[in-house]
Amino acid sequence: MNLVLSTIFAVSVVSSSSFGQTTDTTQHAIQPGTSSTDSTKSPSAPDLSVHSSGSGLTLTGYVEAYYTHDFTAPKTTQERPGFLYNHKRNREVNINLAYLKGAYSTDRLRANLALQVGTYAQYNYAAEQGLLKNILEANAGVKLSKSRDLWLDAGIFTSHIGFESAISKDCWTLTRSLLAENSPYYLSGAKLTYTTPNGKWVLLGSVLNGWQRIAKLPGYSGPSFSTQVQFKPSDKVTLNWSTFIGSDRPDSLKQGRFFNNFYAIINPAGKVGVILGFDIGADRKPIGPGDRRIGTGSYVWYSPVVIARVATSAKSYLAGRIEYYADQNGVIISTGTPNGFQTIGYSLNYDYAIMPNALVRIEGKMYDSKDAIFETATGFSKTNSSLTTSLAISF
Repeated sequence: MNLVLSTIFAVSVVSSSSFGQTTDTTQHAIQPGTSSTDSTKSPSAPDLSVHSSGSGLTLTGYVEAYYTHDFTAPKTTQERPGFLYNHKRNREVNINLAYLKGAYSTDRLRANLALQVGTYAQYNYAAEQGLLKNILEANAGVKLSKSRDLWLDAGIFTSHIGFESAISKDCWTLTRSLLAENSPYYLSGAKLTYTTPNGKWVLLGSVLNGWQRIAKLPGYSGPSFSTQVQFKPSDKVTLNWSTFIGSDRPDSLKQGRFFNNFYAIINPAGKVGVILGFDIGADRKPIGPGDRRIGTGSYVWYSPVVIARVATSAKSYLAGRIEYYADQNGVIISTGTPNGFQTIGYSLNYDYAIMPNALVRIEGKMYDSKDAIFETATGFSKTNSSLTTSLAISF
């Protein structure tokens, strides 16, 4: 970890002094909903890169510091609820995500390597092997056709499932939605991606090690599969359907998983924009004693979300979110309570770009659950409220 931090600091200093920064001051270079990484989970992607001339190399970086105050949890509780992986630490200033990314690209080849530190990596990669916990991206690709935009890539990728990524400044809200926190942020394997000549359709198919897994789950022989169909009829509308087919359980349980992610992004660059999202997944009921399946059918979970954003000035946005997550059987979020995890979330955030590549944000959020699942100083509560602030710098 110390070596990674030292490397990020050293390269950052070299890049700042040697390469310089190329940002477009006529727009929000770091506005929410933009991206400086190759992530299909974010609505749009202007170039915030630092380039080395004529070499095909691109260097980018990002640091997000944050402070979260959980008003419900006991004062000495240092972590937010277990179903959250971003902005996890309570009542302390910390780093959610810092990364340094090098990308190589030619007409027929591409490769990416991004090293990360922060509490996002600490909690979301907890099950991975030691050195892999600090890898945000590591992949290589080749263009299979001279005349068509058809690519084969292999390695570790940011996930194409969902409209939110781990990079907060790319998202319309400061903190992640419940459906994003509990679906893959990263995937590993190989994928084919085809983009039509008019750029309106993106088709993706992948073979994966598992559900957000770099190292395959012990006892699972795999593989898993994922698809994506994305349609952009205009620059004002994006429609997306992504799937996961496989399992996140050992073979002995014979629990196949089928997961669907749907979203629509409407008017992302306009004064008023809306995101509509819906996840639904099903795990087949497992094999129990006597090698018999425990009932028929599947355990189902689902989550709708609506996010609306309005530009309040040339440098600021206001966004509101309402969401619901239902996992009564505890497939993804286990509570040990009679009704499982059935929770509504509300949030309101304000963003201000103090510089083209510096964004300050503040967000209030509340959860309201069917069961008392949130720890308090005297027991458990059905509600939880918090306030989060962050400062994100991109280079």
